[in-house]
Amino acid sequence: MNKNNDAFDVSIDDAFDFLSQEYAELFDGSDATAFQHPLWLDGLYRKLAPSAAAKPLVVVVRYRATGALAAVLPLLRIRRGPMRTIEFADLRVSDYLAPVCTAKTFADLLQDEDACLNLRRLVKPFDLLRIPKLLDARMPIESLLGAPRRGFMDTNAYATVLVSPFEQWQANALGRSYQKELAKKWRQIEKRGALTFSCCADSTSILEAMEVMKKFRGPRFEAQGDGDLLQRPAYFDFYSGVALRGLGSFVRLYAMKMDGEVIAAVLGLCHRDSLLVVMTAFDIAGYKSQSIGALMFERVARDCIERGDQVLDFTIGDEPYKKQFGAQPTPMSSVTQAGSAAGSVALFALKQAPWIKQAAKRMADVRLPPTRTSTDAR
Repeated sequence: MNKNNDAFDVSIDDAFDFLSQEYAELFDGSDATAFQHPLWLDGLYRKLAPSAAAKPLVVVVRYRATGALAAVLPLLRIRRGPMRTIEFADLRVSDYLAPVCTAKTFADLLQDEDACLNLRRLVKPFDLLRIPKLLDARMPIESLLGAPRRGFMDTNAYATVLVSPFEQWQANALGRSYQKELAKKWRQIEKRGALTFSCCADSTSILEAMEVMKKFRGPRFEAQGDGDLLQRPAYFDFYSGVALRGLGSFVRLYAMKMDGEVIAAVLGLCHRDSLLVVMTAFDIAGYKSQSIGALMFERVARDCIERGDQVLDFTIGDEPYKKQFGAQPTPMSSVTQAGSAAGSVALFALKQAPWIKQAAKRMADVRLPPTRTSTDAR
């Protein structure tokens, strides 16, 4: 390591204002993802963290010479059974996790040995540190934290590249046979009534679509694990709040209606010429034979292309429909680190066969949330 021990100051600021001008400027110029957007993190820390009994652990890095903000690492302290865990600010709503800075600044930070050592000291104590959902290795957070080498997750992210005009993308991504199949579904559904598609443009339409999403998703995910997050008041408030506050800039909420009633909805985040799909809901019981989800995604893709978007990102999860829309997989990785003997035992158990993992969790009452959270599951 080429030492540069006077470039950065590192501190913990648990009251950090993610809506501040300095953070907005840092984020805009950073290589972070949509899930570190000011509105997203502000809502997560203010609404979700208290409901999960999670305490902020916001690592703030400033240039020593000027005091200007250089990087932010948004973390949380969460007690899970007897385990003291440190996790990224995620709480099952974020698909991609990344430090908030440029790759160049991150590389410079790694050269400041004193800053790195101070950061590692400040985040202690912990039994287990877990940072999954890492898209690439441009900013090796494991090196910053002194953690072991990252490993691959058992899931991928998927995105399809958009090209104009829509018909060209359609031909490239869908293929002739699938195009014909969807055209048939469109003819079927259009015979059932007055079909409309729009992007919600006001608070009334947003709240209407969010309520319908909650209604459709409840029964669908009731039998899957601990159910749909949208059924929990804190999470419904979080997603609705982000949709309302990000209207017209950061968020798009699409709604398909039949005779004035919402039958499908897609919530997405706008970031650097991409739309990232965050949450979906469809009236599957009423329109299963019309493949309403596929029709909705085709219409979303058309709208994105007309707006000039370059990518439709289906985010994390290996659902087969994503490949039908030309989406290509990107491997996801995860960083884990034990900070105590108890953490080492838990980490060992988590890396073993599934039945051993479950037994270890029951014995230690360690209820770690799943790191694989697909768009549908959310």
